[in-house]
Amino acid sequence: MPLAPTHEIADDAAGRVAGVGAFNVVQLEHAQAIVAGAEAAGRPVILQISENTARYHGALEPIALASLAVARAASVPVAVHLDHAESAGLVREAVELGFTSVMFDGAKLPYAENVAATREITAHCHSRKVWVEAELGEVGGKDGAHAPGVRTDPDEARDFVAATGVDALAVAVGSSHAMHTRDAVLDFELITRLRDAVSVPLVLHGSSGVGDADLIRAVAAGMTKVNISTHLNKTFTRAVRTYLDADPGVSDTRKYLGPARDAVAVEVARLLRVLAGGS
Repeated sequence: MPLAPTHEIADDAAGRVAGVGAFNVVQLEHAQAIVAGAEAAGRPVILQISENTARYHGALEPIALASLAVARAASVPVAVHLDHAESAGLVREAVELGFTSVMFDGAKLPYAENVAATREITAHCHSRKVWVEAELGEVGGKDGAHAPGVRTDPDEARDFVAATGVDALAVAVGSSHAMHTRDAVLDFELITRLRDAVSVPLVLHGSSGVGDADLIRAVAAGMTKVNISTHLNKTFTRAVRTYLDADPGVSDTRKYLGPARDAVAVEVARLLRVLAGGS
């Protein structure tokens, strides 16, 4: 199946009042697991590669080309997205490699600088038919640089979307990145106000910290794209530990990475069903 445009996946989800799962790829096994889970659930999915992951691999291209190949071989729609890129150069590289969407994260910049930088990125991406996500109101927990108490102001969100022309907006509504417990307290009333204020899909970052019931409520309140990373990393690591505890003498990495990949696939399928309303 050809690589899916992110906007088609997001528009379809919004039209059905469903959430689309966006899961982070750290290594090839993650990409394979996420796509296998999406195929099992019969749902579209977004593979995300962050700037931190590109740095881990030494470059974006190796993990990007692998993820793009896995996406193109899928039997369900799969998009490949650049997540939390603060580098304009990395955004341009992702576009050239064939990503269908990017997230430019200018949240650390003063508001006026964020608007100017995001507007320039958006113009470049739109000229190449690439969907752009931006962030307004810092989402907590990202490398300790974001304040968990920050919330996105609906009026500012409306102005930001109009000024930049972005296609989706990541907003701060109570979740935090890298949470290991699923007890984030979301402001559902704020989500609805933000949905009413802007005309583009809203993105919930830090969703690993949100329980199933609240994920469903967040989608019903107005969230479309739901980003999950840490939760799947915990699932992957737990499966590896279980295998190594049972067979500490193993040396073939495939022996324990395979079960970890399978465990993530099962959890991705489950989460995609949750985001579709529990069906």
